[in-house]
Amino acid sequence: MRVILAPMQGVLDHLMREVLTSVNDYDLCVSEFIRVVDQLLPAKVFHRLCPELKQDGKTRAGTPVRVQLLGQHPEWLAENAVRAIELGSPGVDLNFGCPAPTVNKSKGGAVLLKEPETVYRIVKAVREAVPAHLPVSAKIRLGYDDKELYLDNAQAVYQGGADELAVHARTKREGYKAPAHWEYVDAIRRALPIPVTANGEIWNHTDALTCARVSGCDALMVGRGAISLPNLANVMKTGCAHMSWDEVLQLMVTYTEQDLASDKADYYPSRIKQWFSYIVREYPQADELFRRIRTIKTADEIRAALERECAARA
Repeated sequence: MRVILAPMQGVLDHLMREVLTSVNDYDLCVSEFIRVVDQLLPAKVFHRLCPELKQDGKTRAGTPVRVQLLGQHPEWLAENAVRAIELGSPGVDLNFGCPAPTVNKSKGGAVLLKEPETVYRIVKAVREAVPAHLPVSAKIRLGYDDKELYLDNAQAVYQGGADELAVHARTKREGYKAPAHWEYVDAIRRALPIPVTANGEIWNHTDALTCARVSGCDALMVGRGAISLPNLANVMKTGCAHMSWDEVLQLMVTYTEQDLASDKADYYPSRIKQWFSYIVREYPQADELFRRIRTIKTADEIRAALERECAARA
């Protein structure tokens, strides 16, 4: 089974990718999207969202990280795709799935699923610009308001020349509400001769096996589940035990040290609380600690609270 870490904007950034790939055998990560409007972006923009470009396009654990682009203009996306490759990205991914209203209002992400022809033109322009030996992939949802165009959009991605397609098995309107409609991914997989990856509602080994069976896919993408259960990729691949709460606590301390030493240190309190909001789904033990740190505003106090909890459980 191939397992890919999803591009969750504002959540699965390079710091989280470092932590999760250090304890999992991920096959690929996809970066947060780089928003392309009407210009060739400077290298610093790519490096800010994907600093792994300075490490041969890989995390320190050796997991490849593919740059994702989001936009509506084929020519500018093509130019920025070339820049991503020149900077060291091992391929380019295109975002047609982001459900954020601010992104959709500016004609980016999932709203483009209303226009399969635009999807086709974007993929075609990028595929023609990127060297043939490097992959161009795309991520879509099953539609915007409904699923009427799900096959049209999948075909647009394939006809445009993409090498791979990842499908979040819900529409934009459905957001992240269960269930994920993996049977539609199976229909797409059967219709296309390129590899298709299934995404949505994979939280554990059983979910992974069910998704693989229903979708027919041997490649799965995880996002929220990967944050809720930090060793999810290994659980999916091998059926190994879930990481213990003590191990998760230690991982959070490691993450804290890396975050506070980075240029994102000012945002650490909100970021660690965001992680806790996912962790409590899998670890009920996290709830009490989360309640204690929820009102804390300084990074030093939160770090101290985590360290005290670790010491108390040692």
